[in-house]
Amino acid sequence: MNKIENLEHLKKIKEENLKLIFPKKTRILVGMASCGLASGAGEVFQVLAEEIKRRNLDITLVQSGCAGFCEKEPLVDIMKPGWPRISYCEMNSKKIRKIIELLLKGKVEKDWILAKAEEEELLLEGTRRPYPLNGIPEELEEILPYKYHPFYEKQLKIAMRNCGFIDPENIDEYIARGGYSTLYKVLIQCDPDQVIEEITKSGLRGRGGGGFPTGRKWHYCRNAPGDIRYVVCNADEGDPGAYMDRSVLEGDPHSVLEGMIIGAYAIGSNEGYIYIRAEYPLAVQTLRKAIKQAEDYGFLGKNIFNSGFDFSIQINRGGGAFVCGESTALMASIEGKVGEPRAKHIHTVESGLWEKPTNLNNVETWANVPLIIAKGADWYSKIGTRDSKGTKIFSLVGKIENTGLVEVPMGITLREIIYDIGGGVPGRKKFKAVQTGGPSGGCIPEELIDLPVDFEELSRVGSMMGSGGMIVMDEDTCMVDIAKYFLSFLQDESCGKCTSCREGIKRMLQILTRITQGKGREGDIELLEELSQVVAETSLCALGQTAPNPVLSTLRYFRDEYEAHIKDKKCPAKVCKDLITYFIDEEACRGCLVCKKLCPQEAITGERKEPHRINQDKCIKCGICLENCKFDVIKVE
Repeated sequence: MNKIENLEHLKKIKEENLKLIFPKKTRILVGMASCGLASGAGEVFQVLAEEIKRRNLDITLVQSGCAGFCEKEPLVDIMKPGWPRISYCEMNSKKIRKIIELLLKGKVEKDWILAKAEEEELLLEGTRRPYPLNGIPEELEEILPYKYHPFYEKQLKIAMRNCGFIDPENIDEYIARGGYSTLYKVLIQCDPDQVIEEITKSGLRGRGGGGFPTGRKWHYCRNAPGDIRYVVCNADEGDPGAYMDRSVLEGDPHSVLEGMIIGAYAIGSNEGYIYIRAEYPLAVQTLRKAIKQAEDYGFLGKNIFNSGFDFSIQINRGGGAFVCGESTALMASIEGKVGEPRAKHIHTVESGLWEKPTNLNNVETWANVPLIIAKGADWYSKIGTRDSKGTKIFSLVGKIENTGLVEVPMGITLREIIYDIGGGVPGRKKFKAVQTGGPSGGCIPEELIDLPVDFEELSRVGSMMGSGGMIVMDEDTCMVDIAKYFLSFLQDESCGKCTSCREGIKRMLQILTRITQGKGREGDIELLEELSQVVAETSLCALGQTAPNPVLSTLRYFRDEYEAHIKDKKCPAKVCKDLITYFIDEEACRGCLVCKKLCPQEAITGERKEPHRINQDKCIKCGICLENCKFDVIKVE
């Protein structure tokens, strides 16, 4: 690669590579992010490559990132000149061979298409107008089938604008989408204060959990005393069920790099770090390639665009500690020290990495930066609510039909996310609650389902935005058990530095465990509330300060479940094993022997075509009999 030194050279590269993403021949994209690979995308890609070679087809085959609809992986998108973009879902080796056969005949398989457009539009003659990808300049509009699927209809792609559309390992495709043009504009046409002012006016807030105004943080760091400053990207995503940062890095790493370089210029930094989970090997691999490509083109290194500005980025792999997602613990880890938080009386923008002014933002925040500068603060600030601007990516998981990553405007309601986008709760079950904000977030009940999702509203009801985890629960969820689960996670992940966090969480977990075992006592609820207050008020970092949220929110909205466990020794959701009993409705039992054969404890007795019984002394309440009974005669009390 030749170093790009001016705008004319950059434009030439862009124009040359537009044909890569808007080709004059058929282009097939296979989602090869972690979710796709886990579902078999590797085999699908290999079969496609073999078929293209065997048939000597003039088709471009591309590995792309995650388009968000993880439930429907593997996803294969076909872009054929004159056709709309067609997205096939749940592909396998047999299906993809048939797709190739149909493609050569100019036909499609409607039953496997993700987007349910009208037949005449799918088979079109190339007359339908392209559907623009939200947030992208007009010259980069693309044809999308996603308009027709409810999962995508209310989404607005900004941070994920390129995920699932470009080859993340090909910098030319990122440039063809306008990549690094914003960086040139910033370095050549703007002074640092102008960049900071634009980010401030946009209203962008940190997407890592705290929601601190990004422009203000950059301003503080730039004006802190000292000649050396650092820029850090927090990619240590450790929340259960959260994988937003991983998908952005796997699908569009250059958007993060460009955002960091712009931020570094604004702040006055020449050295940056990306702190990433060691459990993200594909993201690490993709990042390394992206950094090398950016260095080869001169976007990283010395005298970028002949502007006199130097900037380099290093990757640091985390050690697997959840607490290292906290800013000061993360910086201690980069320095080679134990990942423990410190008191915040001195902010990291004044004294962070190696006691130098340090600006830390997460992956999603950095990915927003290039587009905000390109399209302007006014454009971005019109999206969202008064105090929460732009979009937010959520990992929508749990008891929900459509699991995956959703990027939505701030202010959208929980109902719209769960029902309109997520498709509601499966199995005709009743929605019970949704937990937002990761393990330290709160559980929001059905009665608040029309709550607008933004920083302030979530905090008001006892939860928080966090990094973007969103776990949906149905009527079969025990809220006491849920609180216990998250406390168990937080106890394991507490660094132990603060006595209140270390011992307080442990004591709260002990009480919750007793309650779920039917050993709850009068006064336990009040003791949990008192302990929650102490832990929240006396812990150093956000892990301890927010650890009581699962307990406090479930007590606030589901206090009756706690009381049923303590007073009645019953689990209303029939989840806590010590408080439930499995039995067989003998009048309805047909004696099919299925449950008897499957019981691991041989706790079920009975002959063929005769009623069966469960020996309560042997039953371990594993639920295998309930799951496999075809006649619905296994009951739980």
